[in-house]
Amino acid sequence: MSVEPEYAWPRPPAGGYTAEDLDRIPDLPPHTELIDGSLVFVSPQTAFHARAMRLLENRLLQAAPPELDVFREMTVTLGKRDRPEPDVVVVRAEALTRLRQTGFRPEDVVLAVEVVSDDSEARDRETKPRKYAAAGIPHFWRVEAGEGEDGAASPVAYVFELEPATRTYAVTGIHHERLKTDVPFPVDIDLTAVARRV
Repeated sequence: MSVEPEYAWPRPPAGGYTAEDLDRIPDLPPHTELIDGSLVFVSPQTAFHARAMRLLENRLLQAAPPELDVFREMTVTLGKRDRPEPDVVVVRAEALTRLRQTGFRPEDVVLAVEVVSDDSEARDRETKPRKYAAAGIPHFWRVEAGEGEDGAASPVAYVFELEPATRTYAVTGIHHERLKTDVPFPVDIDLTAVARRV
């Protein structure tokens, strides 16, 4: 009977990891992020999370002008010790320079979107938006599973825009069934579609 070797968790160097380390550390779990020099591993995602990401990616891709592109789960290097992975990101099309690329620079990002999970509430509501704003990313959306009248998950989208003088986000809308906005480009998303296969 063979015994599988126990997984050897990476040991952080003095001072923590850097953004470049994320591509070099072997055998990291998928979608590992770097926040404040620490590796952040994600829990298995819920069906709500998976469907919300798919809905947002598809609708943004349909609506985006040709000079922009849309990606799911690609990292953004915000600084030496921060490389978070937004659930969906809209970038300038020229930011993609090769197909083996694993992330983008904040100046290439037009919109970062986080779909909140139980294990990521604090990061998605506080840490990551603060860091995205400080890096100058002009638009941020946070999508959460609210509760509809029938008790089923009903998405709520919080839309933010960067206030450039303070480098903080200001909320510009809270959307319950339909997310319709003209910035960063016109888009109209039926949020209730998260309950259906789309």
